[in-house]
Order: sequence, then C-alpha cells, then structure tokens
Amino acid sequence: MRKIVIAAAAAATSLVFNIAHAAPPLPEASAHQAGFSDQGLARLDDFFARKIAAKRVPGAVVAIARDGKLVHYKAYGQLDPVKGTAMPIDAVFALASMTKPMAAVAGLTLMEQGRLPLQAKVAEYYPAFADMKVGVQQADGSLTMEPQARPIFVHDLYRHTSGLMYGGRPDSSSALARLYPDGTAPAVEGDTAAFIDRITKLPLVHQPGTEFEYGFSIDVLGAVVEKVSSQPLGDYLAANVWKPLGMTEATFHPSDAQRTRLARPFPNDPLTGKPQAIKLLDTPTKFDCGGACSFATVGDYVRFGQMLLNGGELDGKRILSPQTVHHMTSNHLGPRSRTTSPRSSRIAPASASGWRSRCAPARGCRRCRAIPASSPGTAPTARSSSAIRRSDSSWWSEPQRPASCANIIARMCRTSSTARW
Repeated sequence: MRKIVIAAAAAATSLVFNIAHAAPPLPEASAHQAGFSDQGLARLDDFFARKIAAKRVPGAVVAIARDGKLVHYKAYGQLDPVKGTAMPIDAVFALASMTKPMAAVAGLTLMEQGRLPLQAKVAEYYPAFADMKVGVQQADGSLTMEPQARPIFVHDLYRHTSGLMYGGRPDSSSALARLYPDGTAPAVEGDTAAFIDRITKLPLVHQPGTEFEYGFSIDVLGAVVEKVSSQPLGDYLAANVWKPLGMTEATFHPSDAQRTRLARPFPNDPLTGKPQAIKLLDTPTKFDCGGACSFATVGDYVRFGQMLLNGGELDGKRILSPQTVHHMTSNHLGPRSRTTSPRSSRIAPASASGWRSRCAPARGCRRCRAIPASSPGTAPTARSSSAIRRSDSSWWSEPQRPASCANIIARMCRTSSTARW
C-alpha cells in the first residue's frame, strides 16, 4: 500500500518558487519513482503563481511525500509582503488548528501509559466542569439553563462532543456564540488556570456527547495533559513528540531567531482593503493552547504526518502504537451524533482527534456541510479546500492510498480556492 503525505503553507508574494536549501525532512525520490506525474506536480507551480500574482496569497511552502519519500518540496512567493522578503523553505508558520492533532497525540501517549483514560471525567482534573450547565436558547433569544445529562468525558474532548464551542462573534444571532471568546483570545489574555475558570463559567451549547461542535475541546484536552504530566503542553510535546520526530522548529513560543522567519499576511485584505492581522504573530501567549497556538515549519509537519501514516513510528522512534493510531483515525461519532454547528464548517464529523479534517475551519463561513461518517474503524480519504480570510492551515494523510498532505495555506485573504494534485 502506498502512503502519501502532503504539507503546504501559504503566505507571501509575487513570482514562482524559491529553490530549497534546507535539508529535506524525508528522503527524496523523483516524481516518476513515486508514481506522480511531473505535469501534475507542475500545476502546483502554476496554481501558486496565479494566486500570488492575483494578490490572493503572499506565498507558500509545499511538501508532498509518498511511501515516506519526498517528491515535492518548494517555497513560493514572499515571507513578508511588506518587506518583500523571499519565502524560505524553512519559514515558520502559525499552525492554527493544525495544533489540534499534535495535542491529541500528546493525550494519546498518556492514554497508552494508563494515565489518561478516555472514559475519565474531565471534572476529575478540573472539578468546575462538573457544575457547568447547558444553555438552551428560547424563541425570544433568552437562555434557560439545564443540568448535564451526563458528565463530559475525556473522549468527548477528542471528538468535539464536550458541548464547548468557539465564539468571538458579537453580532451572532446565537446568544451562546456571543458569550464565547474566539479561539486564541484565552491564551493571549491569561494562563491555563484563567482559561479553565473562564470557560467553565459559560454554558455548554449542547448536552455532552450529543453533538459535534468544533470549539475549545482540544484546548481543554491540552490543559488536562498539563495537569496529568505536571508540565506545560509545549514541554510535554517537545519531550514526547517533537524532539523524537526531529521536529526541530515546533514550538508554542517562537525564539527571536524564528521570528525573523515567521510568515506574515498582507496588511490589508486585498478584496475589501480593510486591515487584517494574525494576533499570535506578535502577541505572546500566556499558556500553550492545544487548539490553535503552535508554530512549526512545513518540514516539521510532514514528518508528523509521516509518523501517523507509519502507524505511530518514524526513523525508529515510536510515538504511538499502531492500534492507537488506528483508534485515533476511526469514526468515534456514529449515526447518533449530530453535526449542526455553523462553526463546524466543513470539518469531517467522523474525526476522533482533530486529524481527519476534510477541510480546515473557514473563518467567516456560516454554513455547516455535514460529511457522511465512515463505518467505525475506517478512515475516509481526506481532501482540502479553503475559503478563508487571514489564515488557514490544513493537512491530510491518506492511509488507504498511502499519502499524507499537510497544507498550510497561511495568509490567503478571503478567497475560495481548491487545489487538486
């Protein structure tokens, strides 16, 4: 079986591509040797050249691997469209929700050690979760509060069925959405304890276990990992995932040297002319939020994806057992769970741990397209498309056709595009 990994990140400039000088993250192979079409891969150059020339994206880094061999690894455009800096192959990207799979892997390593059972109550680690109520919006817009029908389990955090959501929408018709902060606000404003205190004072938007709602679940999982390991999430990931995999640039807190390689967006949305920014590029976080706050290179992430395709191992370093990876990539929702949330826009409802996302969450998108869940124990082929404002990141691995793709289209400015390889 052939396995493919693709990683890409976008954020910069004008013309075609920049030749890579950094060491490749995986052994290299020619397109022909790996079963790719040279003409097909050349369409990537054309695609990004068009998007860059149209000022839809400042630049990108793309990596594609099959069967553990790197077949495409290029940087396109500019790192910083204001300074005109060329995009380096080792550009550092804000990973946004691509942080989630790594936080999930951190939790699963603790599960394998017998320290974090899937059916443990989240309140065992943070008691305030036991007292959360479920908010039910009435016809007049008011909220009534109901008790939890059952506790929130750690398993609910992995599969986004905790009842937590993302907010940051003061103009929303949902009274619940108006109460919740946006995805990175808690990490910028306070530490882990402040985040837990803030989130547990809000109402849940669904009864635990009943609906897939893309939100703060993985941030809470990261906080639970911190509680169990007695370490910041970034320190635990560094020791147990990043360093063993050779993900040398992965971090929650970029160094001064890394900051010179941070991919940056256009200062203004090219479609509206309105100012735009990615807050985390210049505002340090006060805790390691597992949902959205990490940074890494495309080379780092393609190694992470290859590890999962290999069944939890890379270059002799085992992170998870094959059984756990299979469990991670299986359907944990089934027919009884609903996926009606507008913020769950185009996220595969069969995802158990943030890995098999069919599309990255689209900022500003207001529709939920439910994707049929696969049978338990199977992983559907993943694809990626984007309809985003300031930033987007997505990736995919295809165990059935052994391919893995991490696609960081960082800084595309409110455009809708689909890239096919």
